[in-house]
Amino acid sequence: MGRLVLNHSTNIEGLIPILQKLVLDNNIKTITPAAISRARGRSSKLIIRLSVKTINGYKAIARKGKTAQEVFISTDLNKEELKNIIDIYNRK
Repeated sequence: MGRLVLNHSTNIEGLIPILQKLVLDNNIKTITPAAISRARGRSSKLIIRLSVKTINGYKAIARKGKTAQEVFISTDLNKEELKNIIDIYNRK
């Protein structure tokens, strides 16, 4: 079981419960929510999308409304496996 790093006082509404479920996967080591920014478009519900590969995992972008937040995921999974796990929670 991995760990969820909560070092920001603000996060996108509904993001933390999803990340708490994601971190229960044995292949995920650490999840760190990071910078919040404004996005141009609108997303009616919370969506997490993989962005780029990092040194020890992947960067994902969580979006809801006009707000976007970076999420760093430390894992040994490949992009497709991680995308499949995240898609399970995007459907809910």
